[in-house]
Amino acid sequence: MEGMIAVRITRHEQPTTTNGEPTEIESSFPEFELKGTQGETVKNSDISGKYTLISVVPDINTRVCSLSTKKFNEDVDSFPNINFLTISTNTIEQQQDWCAAEGVTKMKLLSDAEGSLGKSIGIFVEDGRVDARSIWILNPDGEVAYRELIIEQSNEPNYQAALDFLNKNK
Repeated sequence: MEGMIAVRITRHEQPTTTNGEPTEIESSFPEFELKGTQGETVKNSDISGKYTLISVVPDINTRVCSLSTKKFNEDVDSFPNINFLTISTNTIEQQQDWCAAEGVTKMKLLSDAEGSLGKSIGIFVEDGRVDARSIWILNPDGEVAYRELIIEQSNEPNYQAALDFLNKNK
């Protein structure tokens, strides 16, 4: 990690930092292998060939994370040729409980409970053991085409900017 620059973010206005510099636009998204709520394994090769929106939320059981996930879940139908993933540091069981309670069925929810993806893309926050809220859109070749790093973690992302980007590429 030598030479890595942590990003300063805040959570409820309290300063904290990520583990490194987030993956840049036009860079390949790092290899990952995460578990879904049905116990399935999802990795890069499963999403290649299509644009993919990845919404990273620290904890699905908090208000803003829940709002973000529900908002993108509502928009999935408008984008039949695009993958939609939400990744949180919750366990699979916590995610299953949330999906059942909230009626979220369309968006694929993946667990990064160990923080492996967050660490590899430079958004892991050690003092909370969570991934920082962010939006990533990968192109069909698996490169980062769009990203939004949310500096104040209690803020919602700019949904419209991400959806506008997808509209141009669907």
